[in-house]
Amino acid sequence: MVTRLSHLFLRTLRDDPADAEVTSHKLLVRAGYIRRQAPGIFAWLPLGLRVRARIEAIIREEMVAAGAQEVLLPALLPREPYEATNRWTEYGDSIFRLQDRKEADYLLAPTHEEMFALLVKDLYSSYKDLPVTLFQIQDKYRDEARPRAGLLRGREFTMKDAYSFDIDDAGLDRSYQTMRDAYERIFTRLGLEYVAVQADAGAMGGSKSEEFLHPIAVGEDTFVRSAGGYAANVEAYTTPATAPVSFEGAPAPVLLPAADTPTIETLVAHANAVAPRETGAWTGADTLKNVVLALTHLDETREVVVVGLPGDRDVDMKRAEVAFAPAEVEPATDADFARHRVLVKGYIGPSSAAFVEASALGHGTDGVQRQALGTVSESGLRYFIDPRVADGTTWVTGANVRGRHVAGLIAGRDFVADGVVDVSDVRDGDPAPDGSGPLETARGMEIGHVFQLGRKYAEALGLKVQDENGKLATVTMGSYGIGVTRIMAILAESHNDDNGLVWPKNVAPFDVHVVATGKDEVAYTLAERAVAALEAAGLDVLFDDRPKVSPGVKFRDAELIGVPVVAVAGRGSADGVLELWDRAANTRSDIPFDTLTEAVLAI
Repeated sequence: MVTRLSHLFLRTLRDDPADAEVTSHKLLVRAGYIRRQAPGIFAWLPLGLRVRARIEAIIREEMVAAGAQEVLLPALLPREPYEATNRWTEYGDSIFRLQDRKEADYLLAPTHEEMFALLVKDLYSSYKDLPVTLFQIQDKYRDEARPRAGLLRGREFTMKDAYSFDIDDAGLDRSYQTMRDAYERIFTRLGLEYVAVQADAGAMGGSKSEEFLHPIAVGEDTFVRSAGGYAANVEAYTTPATAPVSFEGAPAPVLLPAADTPTIETLVAHANAVAPRETGAWTGADTLKNVVLALTHLDETREVVVVGLPGDRDVDMKRAEVAFAPAEVEPATDADFARHRVLVKGYIGPSSAAFVEASALGHGTDGVQRQALGTVSESGLRYFIDPRVADGTTWVTGANVRGRHVAGLIAGRDFVADGVVDVSDVRDGDPAPDGSGPLETARGMEIGHVFQLGRKYAEALGLKVQDENGKLATVTMGSYGIGVTRIMAILAESHNDDNGLVWPKNVAPFDVHVVATGKDEVAYTLAERAVAALEAAGLDVLFDDRPKVSPGVKFRDAELIGVPVVAVAGRGSADGVLELWDRAANTRSDIPFDTLTEAVLAI
C-alpha cells in the first residue's frame, strides 16, 4: 500500500510544544502523531493510529495464541457493580463520575473487573464452561490530578485488559502463568527491556501481583533488585524485621540536658557529648524519628497517627499510601498539630520526660503518664513503629518537652506501639528480604501488570457455577493489563536521535519512506518506479511526492517522522541510483534501482 504525503493529513512542527516535558511527548506532537485536546487528552492522527494499530496487532496475536478470546465492553458503566465491590468509593477522586438525564450514576471505566465478572455470570453456569480467558483493547479513563508527559500519564489511554475465570486456585495458577508468559513474548517482540517485580495490588485486591517495568530515566516508579534475582516495586518491598534482643539488666533511660538540636546530626552530637555509651557512639540510625501523618478515611474522617522510624530514614509517601490504604495519606498540617497539643514539634517521643525521670531515679512508673502515643496514651493517637524498632533495641528520641530528648529508651520496655508499618524509604545497599543480596534502586515505567484476584469480585457479584458435585462454587479470577498507548510513548522515548523518531521496524507507521527531491522530473519518475517496486514486494510505503517543497524540508520531515528506512531519489536519479538511509544504524549508501527492494528488505 502507498500513502502519498501530498494527501496525508499531516503537519509537522519545527518547535517543541510549550507543555511538553519529555522527549516522546515533544516528538510525537512535532511529527504529527498526536495533538493535544485538553490536559492529558489527545487526538490521534493517521500516523499515530498506524503505530498504535501495529502495537495492538502484536498484543492481539499473542493473546489469541495464549487461548484468550477478544470481546469489547462499553467504557460508560453503571454505578451498581462498583458499589457491590466498594470501588465506587475506594477510587475516590481518581475516576470520572457522571449522571444521565434521570440522575442515574455512571463512571468512565478505569478498568473492567466487575463488568467481565457479570458477563461471565450472565452466560456461564457450570465448571464445564471453565476455564475461560477474555480480553479487550479499549480506552480507559482516570482523573489524573496532574496529567503529564504526554501519553505516559494521561486521563484517557488505551489498554489491553484480560480476565481469566477458573473453578479453583490451581486453575488460576495455570491461567496466571499463561498470561505472564504471553506478556514476556509481547515485550520481547516489541523490543522492550522489562523487569518483572513484586507489586502491591492496590484497589485491585487479590493475593498476588506483579508489574512489568521498563527501566527508563523518566519512569515514575522506583523499583529495587538484587544480583540474586529478587525484584520488587518499592511499594511492595518488605523490610527485614530486626530480631528482638534481651534488655535484661539494661540501664535506665537518661533525660538529656536541654539543647538546641534541630537536626538528627546535632542531636547525635549532643547525645554523644552528654550521654556516651559503652557499646559505641550514637549514630543517626540510633535516633528514633517520629513522623506525624494525617489519614483521611473513606468516611471523610481525619485521623492523625505517628510513625517511629530510624532517624537516618525518611517516610516514603507511596509506601505509606499502601500501608494505610484505602485511606489517603499526607503529612500532618499545622492545624493537625494545633488540635493535638501532646505533639511537640521536633521533640516528639514515645515516652514522657516524667516517665524517664521516674525510671532514672528508680521510683518506678506507676501512675506516671508515659505518653506512649499508642493504646496507653491519653491522647488517643495511634503510634506505629518501623520493622527495625524491635523489642530490646535502644534509641535516642524526643521527650515530648520542648528542647528535651532522651537517650537509652528501649522498645518493649519503655514504650509500646499499636502496630508495625513498613513505610520508610528504600535505598541502595538495603538487604533483599529473600536473602539474595544487597539491593540497587532504579527508575522504571509500568508497561504491564498481572494480578491473581482470587474470589474478591466473584463473591461480591455472585459469580458462582456448579462444580462437578453439583454444588455452587465461587469462581476465581485473574486480571492482566498492558498499557498500549504508554508502550507507544516508551518506544518513542527510547528510539530517537537528535533529528527525530527512529521507530523499530515492527511498529513503524510504514516500512519505507520514499522521498523525491529537486525540480528535475527524472527524480520523481525514479521515485514513482521505486514506490511501485516496493509496493509490489508487499511493503507499506510512505511517498513524499510534494512538488513544491524544498529537499531540506523533506529531509527534516523524514527524519522527524521516523520511518526506519528512507530511500531518496535525488542527485543520482539520472543514473538510476537512490540514496538509502538506515536510520537505526545511522548509515547512508547509494543503491542502484535494480537492487533497491532487496536492500530495503535486508535492513
